[in-house]
Amino acid sequence: MQRHAAALSTPTPAAMAPGAAAPRSDWGTLAKLLPYLWRYRWRVGVALGFLVAAKVANVGVPVLLKSLVDALSIKPGDPTALLVVPAGLVVAYGGLRLSTSLFTELRELIFAKATEGTSRSISLEVFRHLHALSLRFHLERQTGGMTRDIERGTRAVHSLISYSLYSIVPTLIEVTLVLGLLAIKFDAWFAWITIAALVVYISFTISVTEWRTQFRKQMNEMDSTAHSRAIDSLLNYETVKYFNNEDFEARRYDENLERLRKAALKSQSTLSLLNTGQQLIIATALVAILWRATLGVAEGRLTLGDLVMINAFMLQLYIPLNFLGVIYREIKQALTDLDKMFSLLERNREIDDVPSAQPLKVTAGHVRFDRVSFAYDPSRPILHEVSFEIPPGKTVAVVGPSGAGKSTLARLLYRFYDIQSGAISIDGQELRSVTQSSLRAAIGIVPQDTVLFNDTVEYNIAYGRPGASHDEVVAAASAAHIHAFIAATPKGYGTMVGERGLKLSGGEKQRVAIARTLLKNPPVLIFDEATSALDSANERAIQAELKSVSQGKTALVIAHRLSTVVDAHEIVVLEGGRVVERGPHADLLARGGRYAEMWRLQQSGEA
Repeated sequence: MQRHAAALSTPTPAAMAPGAAAPRSDWGTLAKLLPYLWRYRWRVGVALGFLVAAKVANVGVPVLLKSLVDALSIKPGDPTALLVVPAGLVVAYGGLRLSTSLFTELRELIFAKATEGTSRSISLEVFRHLHALSLRFHLERQTGGMTRDIERGTRAVHSLISYSLYSIVPTLIEVTLVLGLLAIKFDAWFAWITIAALVVYISFTISVTEWRTQFRKQMNEMDSTAHSRAIDSLLNYETVKYFNNEDFEARRYDENLERLRKAALKSQSTLSLLNTGQQLIIATALVAILWRATLGVAEGRLTLGDLVMINAFMLQLYIPLNFLGVIYREIKQALTDLDKMFSLLERNREIDDVPSAQPLKVTAGHVRFDRVSFAYDPSRPILHEVSFEIPPGKTVAVVGPSGAGKSTLARLLYRFYDIQSGAISIDGQELRSVTQSSLRAAIGIVPQDTVLFNDTVEYNIAYGRPGASHDEVVAAASAAHIHAFIAATPKGYGTMVGERGLKLSGGEKQRVAIARTLLKNPPVLIFDEATSALDSANERAIQAELKSVSQGKTALVIAHRLSTVVDAHEIVVLEGGRVVERGPHADLLARGGRYAEMWRLQQSGEA
């Protein structure tokens, strides 16, 4: 059918890269994130206040430790030692340690809502936007890779906020406080050594991490490709089994895993280089500072408590700095992942409502195709000036060979695509002038290929009208002649249908689709080979039911078997995307044209 032709048509350049977007700087990505965080600005402010308090308490710990060491100038075995111990300093030391943890936990508690809320807002916006994108995008997407991009983008929100506010900002505050104390309380050399070490450390970390980013990107691309390959193979499980291609699929998957392994090894080897260089810089700075402090104690310029305090400061500084490479790498990766998710948000909606779009008002249900021309790809036209009408309350059938453009008419009526020329209208309202939601609310379809959600039978039928009662679902199932089958199953309407409805036969899935559309009860109906998967007995039963349901409704019937459309008000014969004949069944037979020829071929085949 034409739907397959659409999927196999040559993609346009824009379509070939569904996630493609103009390169964006890291600051540009952060700028896009800020509006989501701005909604929680007061929480950010309070959290930053607790952060500063935690760091002030943390810096105060070495200062108290110095005072405590200097105060303990007692000889071993002195009976008055317990009287000399400064109990106030000991209690204050414990209080500062507790305060550091308390303020840290309060910061995380206050800011958790902002982090989770931001992540939720972005994920929901991406989800809605993906549903708003055109059918062309979804026919060309790679589901596995796209879902990985969304997963990584969602995690990136947490990572960015966590590393920025919980690691980088606290470290900067602590470095500022420590450098100030070192410069004021001791000679400036302590501050200059620390600053020099920080500059070298940060420069080395950034330069090596920037170089490493290419390998991390390659690893992520290989991961997405391998994941897409696995998902695609599992979704087509039956096809793999039909052709005995398990080993072929395993080899293809293993090729992707091997490329992923090589990329991961490159990433790990460069990470080891980064970590070794960082440790060398930190060790050199610590040796220089402790050597100077030790000389100060030996010369009497510094006390033993000063040495302890300087050592504690260095440990407090360099322990978080030791993770700076990891933090910077993760932030860079988070920015890359978040940018990919934002690129999905920026993906242009091929089909969008015009600013002046109004809700569709269906009064009679008069559908009109007026000189409609359409092509999925400009080099391959599908429809050529197709014109016909479906009068209110009447049924018009469209027949023709495969690839004639029959199913394309249903997609255009739903406005999954915009036509190149001509017009399609309902009750005189051109489809491009009305809102898509109101248009699709007015149309119901029983498609040729029915795909169900991996949920219960009742959920899938009620999907036609969310919120419908159980009795309404049962009534729709009875009308579609599937109630008896459902009632006979152990779990009844609670039976799970499996992924894409694979636990049901083709006929059962088709009847669920019919029940779903009957429950929706729209004024305009489309039956796209609605009984193609049914046996003759069920086909006759459901054809009679569909005929009854269609009474008083405007119906477009797309059919291959001509015996199913003999009662149509008018039959339109499509061939090569053009209307070659039209009229009632009897008139078309009397003309002895293309329809009569198709009829004779099908009748002789059935005989």
